[in-house]
Amino acid sequence: MKDTRATEAAIAAADLNLVFQTGDGAVQALKDVNLTVGRGEFVSFIGPSGCGKTTLLRVIAALETPTSGSMSVNGMTPDAARRARAYGYVFQAAGLYPWRTIGGNVRLPLEIMGYPKAEQAERTARVLELVDLAGFEKKYPWQLSGGMQQRASIARALAFDADILLMDEPFGALDEIVRDRLNEELLALWGRTGKTIAFVTHSIPEAVYLSTKIVVMSPRPGRISDVIESPLPAERPLEIRDTPEFIEIAHRVREGLHAGHAA
Repeated sequence: MKDTRATEAAIAAADLNLVFQTGDGAVQALKDVNLTVGRGEFVSFIGPSGCGKTTLLRVIAALETPTSGSMSVNGMTPDAARRARAYGYVFQAAGLYPWRTIGGNVRLPLEIMGYPKAEQAERTARVLELVDLAGFEKKYPWQLSGGMQQRASIARALAFDADILLMDEPFGALDEIVRDRLNEELLALWGRTGKTIAFVTHSIPEAVYLSTKIVVMSPRPGRISDVIESPLPAERPLEIRDTPEFIEIAHRVREGLHAGHAA
């Protein structure tokens, strides 16, 4: 696994605020968010439900527009980054079309973007191999397990070789055994590709195991209560979760979550 904690920002938020107007009045979803994510980092966002983790990811992806402050993605506005295909997005559910094969699902964004058919085939084969699904391109989603479907979803997000991978609780619905395996596979994938990954999770062990940086968020209005730079080594077997270093980081995350609730 590569640990490329570059100083150049892939994602940068400055004094970012987001207020939703609802029938019951204004709701502040994000408040005074300041954050820099370096290129090649693996950053997890953790916090209680409704704290703005997914909203922040959606701002990065130009799916929500901040009320004030700024967000840049690869030095561009989020909308310009979207047009430049700077990121791929993996949702909580795999979101595969049941009438398309796995290869067809992975190929879909390439078709939309107008890639030549030969390049579509080459890219699809490459990313399926990258997520250990080579040989499954002719299967349909219902023929695959939940974990394999999520790997196909990750392959689809990687197909057009974006610099940044945005992941919104992609393993939250999976059982612990499958989740552990996919955590290991995701770290290996990050190491092979060097992508910048922004990952939303509710799981403290998952955040600590995966990340080079952990962003702890408070309840609404969503604020950053702590940013933890992980001292763990780049190579992380699952057994590292039993070490004092891992437990110490998990304790700090838990303290940050409690402090956020008390604020």
